[in-house]
Amino acid sequence: MSEISKPVKETAYPKSQSEVAPPQAAGASVTGAAIAAAEGIGESIGRYRWVICGLLFFATTINYVDRQVLGILATDEGFKRTIGWNEAEYGYVNTAFQGAYALGLLVVGRLMDRFGTRKGFSGAITFWSIAAMCHALARSAFGFGVARFFLGLGESGNFPASIKTVAEWFPKKERALATGIFNSGSNVGAIVAPLAVPYIAITYGWQLAFIITGTLGFIWLVLWLMVYRRPEEHPKLSRAELAHIQSDPVEPTTKIPWSRLIPHRQTWAFAIGKFLTDPIWWVYLFWLPKFLNTNYGLDITQIGLPLVVIYVAADVGSIGGGWLSGAFIKHGWSVNKARKVAMLICAVAVVPIVFAAHASNLWVAVGLVSLAAAAHQGWSANIFTMASDMFPRRAVGSVVGIGGMAGSIGGMLIATTVGLILQYTGSYYPIFIIAGCAYLVALLVIHTLAPRLQPAPVESAAAEA
Repeated sequence: MSEISKPVKETAYPKSQSEVAPPQAAGASVTGAAIAAAEGIGESIGRYRWVICGLLFFATTINYVDRQVLGILATDEGFKRTIGWNEAEYGYVNTAFQGAYALGLLVVGRLMDRFGTRKGFSGAITFWSIAAMCHALARSAFGFGVARFFLGLGESGNFPASIKTVAEWFPKKERALATGIFNSGSNVGAIVAPLAVPYIAITYGWQLAFIITGTLGFIWLVLWLMVYRRPEEHPKLSRAELAHIQSDPVEPTTKIPWSRLIPHRQTWAFAIGKFLTDPIWWVYLFWLPKFLNTNYGLDITQIGLPLVVIYVAADVGSIGGGWLSGAFIKHGWSVNKARKVAMLICAVAVVPIVFAAHASNLWVAVGLVSLAAAAHQGWSANIFTMASDMFPRRAVGSVVGIGGMAGSIGGMLIATTVGLILQYTGSYYPIFIIAGCAYLVALLVIHTLAPRLQPAPVESAAAEA
């Protein structure tokens, strides 16, 4: 939160070293603070920012429905006979998605910073919705590889745009919770898909499963264009809520080039954390239906309930992880300690998944995977928020893009690796061992590179330049 000469009446929120504003920034925020105090910001500030968060939630839901369809159809015997792929080829198809996702994140964060989230998000969801529908034209592993490539390219815009929107619409003390809420849409999407896709595929054919789910993005696009504006331009936002949103220190608006982001340890802490842990979530998305099919004989009509249980747990973890670090902060912990203790709890909770591959009972395996999925999403809410803890708002889109690209490169590696492991061993045990260790290793790296989550000195670098 901002340091100002006269305190603003609001919920107590202890300041860590990483959030103390320099004198000039503090002075720049006095106007917003005065408005906040005058209008009773601590008592009634309005809730329109949560409407924006709701839009991000639904976009993320659609994002995950579209990417989940193929994994569910891969358990259907008729679909598998039509396509005729083996485990390795399925891995390569998912590698194509990850490669495009990484390529997109190389540039999409910068594009979001340049063009803004209203235009940028609109373009991204239009592109990936068309690509999702084009899956209906594929008839081979190669054809699906091409469709997945373009889907990954478009879907790469979702998280940089969402994180940037959260940074624009929420003060720091609310960002972890807002991130957890919109990120929980990934779990809702993963719940909706196994409930809807089997019915559509069995009733109307697998091609319409891609076409119908692909149209959801265009419905969201209409709502986004009708509702979204930047906070400073929004006619439905009260002065008190705007002051609350802007209660952090005012930041410059000039663009920050990648050349000033890449050298910093904070950038590498975020990127390596994503590189090590994002791939585990991709394994869940692309291989859990096949895991349930291979180990427990569940077909496309039976996998719905176990997947719903897993992703409901993940949904709770996403919101709970964001709430947990926020609760620690409200109890007087520094941002650094709160984020990392919450992430440590999540990392430890993933470890038992190593026993899932050999579980003799379906629901024991589902319980272990559910715990790991919930922990991943709690971790994800906090690592995403780290980007806005350590970087100014105008750089958040670029930093998230860099980290997302690193996560997708990790996803490329694990997609091919998992495909080959299953092709030659048929066992999920090595895969779950990797999953169980990844988060603890990632947290160690993050703490080594960013021991106090201090803001990256990108502004001082600009001054020297």
